[in-house]
Amino acid sequence: MQLSGVNMYIYDKKTVLVTGASTGIGYALAKELAKKGSKLILTATARSEDKLHMLANDLKSSGSEAHVFIKDLSIIGAAEELFNEIKSTGLNIDLLINNAGYGRWGELTSIDRDDYASMIQLNIVALTDLCHLCIPDMISKGGGGIINVGSMASLSPIPYAGIYSSSKAYVLMFSEAIRYEYQSKGIQVMALLPGGTESEFARVATEKSEKLTRRNEKRAGSTIGMQTSKEVAVEGLAAFEKNKQFILCGRNNRLLFSLTKIMTRKGVLNFTGNMFKKIAG
Repeated sequence: MQLSGVNMYIYDKKTVLVTGASTGIGYALAKELAKKGSKLILTATARSEDKLHMLANDLKSSGSEAHVFIKDLSIIGAAEELFNEIKSTGLNIDLLINNAGYGRWGELTSIDRDDYASMIQLNIVALTDLCHLCIPDMISKGGGGIINVGSMASLSPIPYAGIYSSSKAYVLMFSEAIRYEYQSKGIQVMALLPGGTESEFARVATEKSEKLTRRNEKRAGSTIGMQTSKEVAVEGLAAFEKNKQFILCGRNNRLLFSLTKIMTRKGVLNFTGNMFKKIAG
């Protein structure tokens, strides 16, 4: 499968692994891929098992193939366990979508060390491990695809979300690097960068802080400027079809990013710091 900027990625009959598929962007990606004829491998933690099975049953009732694997990828070694379990069923991954991830808001020392270690394990290590595990099989089949879900937060330093934004900066840099390394072997890699999205992200980001939880509850229902998870999924899959290196989702987000490009680095830091201090400081 030769991939270039003019070729369109075809999802029909491809077996796609979507991590973090029970809610939000992962859920929306699974739904959109099913419409395009993909066979879905869905994974999430045990906390979301019921939601994941409901999604799988919904997809099956519409005529799609869906398989469920329960795995907490924030645990060391879980990515390899998941990969081996999938392989043991005879399934072969054509397209890997590393969507699972979470953030925490607040000053660095307000975040428990075990908590941010789990965040780094999920956002960085598990994502890297799954790429490392899947790429050899893709090469042997003549090609494949990887979509790593990052964030608009990867494009600037984000005070009060420093670990999260740094982990997503890794996702962007890593995705672009392996795209170059494996493009001649027929492997297409893209980083998907959503901005503010209607999902459970803010609830999870604030759930360990009573103060931030109260602040988030006051803002609940305010989705001004946010995209829906479906909008992100549709835009992301369309960009991957066109073999984009990365996609920053949302016209407003692209406009905001273009403005930061004419600011000094200190100016960007002050801008993002003042903005997030109101949200998470």
